[in-house]
Amino acid sequence: MRKIVVASDSFKGSLSSVDVALGAEKGIYEVYPSCQVVKVNVADGGEGTVDAVVEALNGKKVRINVSNPIGEPVEAEYGIAGDTAIIEMAAASGLPLLTLEQRNPWVTSTYGTGEMILDALNRGCRRFLVGIGGSATNDAGTGMLQALGFRFYDKNGEMIQDCCGGRLGDIARIDDSNVSEAVRNAVFTVACDVDTPFCGPEGAAYVFAPQKGADADMVRRLDEGMASFAEVVNAKYNLDIVPIEGAGAAGGMGGAFRAFLNATLKKGIDMVLDAISFDAMIAGADLVVTGEGKVDFQTAKGKTAAGVLARAKRVGIPVVAIGGCVEMCDSLEQMGFAGIYPILEEKVPLEIAMEHDFASANVTRTITRVLSQMK
Repeated sequence: MRKIVVASDSFKGSLSSVDVALGAEKGIYEVYPSCQVVKVNVADGGEGTVDAVVEALNGKKVRINVSNPIGEPVEAEYGIAGDTAIIEMAAASGLPLLTLEQRNPWVTSTYGTGEMILDALNRGCRRFLVGIGGSATNDAGTGMLQALGFRFYDKNGEMIQDCCGGRLGDIARIDDSNVSEAVRNAVFTVACDVDTPFCGPEGAAYVFAPQKGADADMVRRLDEGMASFAEVVNAKYNLDIVPIEGAGAAGGMGGAFRAFLNATLKKGIDMVLDAISFDAMIAGADLVVTGEGKVDFQTAKGKTAAGVLARAKRVGIPVVAIGGCVEMCDSLEQMGFAGIYPILEEKVPLEIAMEHDFASANVTRTITRVLSQMK
């Protein structure tokens, strides 16, 4: 083989995407010493997305102070590559930023995510890649929008200062007259891997709010607020966001990005692969190696390995997948991988299996074995 591309997600808690690629590279050189190995750091729009895109585009990271979901200061990191900002909303508005006692989607806000976007705009960014997984919020993005200059008023004409899930039902009017041209002209692509509608029995509140600290009564009230807000949005922008697939992602952030910022909602892995020009990277390759910590039925639903496979299949390049753990099922078998391989040959204690050097050596051994068999 003359060219092999390694494009794996991280094995969470064990190996980063870069670590997996380095381990695979060693295995490739064992069998094909003169092979060109292209190592690509990839992610599916969630954790690791900033690192993947920043590295591929030779960008940089920026750390700033913003508001966390309950308004307390937190240091958040995002990436910049040229005029493109790469943001994970969880850095400012994520559930892990709160203790169990603090989790309450009635009061949490995405204001900090808006502060990150505003900072990037002030640094000259006009294109945005945004991952919206892991949110602690159900405010339909109103906190973010407030930070970007949108204003929300209640039925008495009073401006709502504390945009959050509990205030959605109070919103009667939207004022976007103070929104800057920079915001209006920015181009947003949002990683959205769920098809959750904005509200209703299958919507944001009912599906995700319980994970964020809501009891049954709060879920009902949050959903009522979402439905009311959707009507106000429709009246303002002539767009019914309720049935849009992904509008309910991250407590309604998907709908906010679509309605207010004209964003494109994409599968996370496709957003990343497009951003790093992955199709050009694999041109002329004889094989692509991908993987993730656990390869199972969820892989077929659009995770990293599935996205990489789809791109390679378009141009007839075989793909092998490796995983820290592999649970075969019909959907995996039907995907079209040239092979799926666990990196462990026998059961070992979890703490040993996830140890960095042990896992890396197993990646190398697995790739050496697989390529030797293929040869």
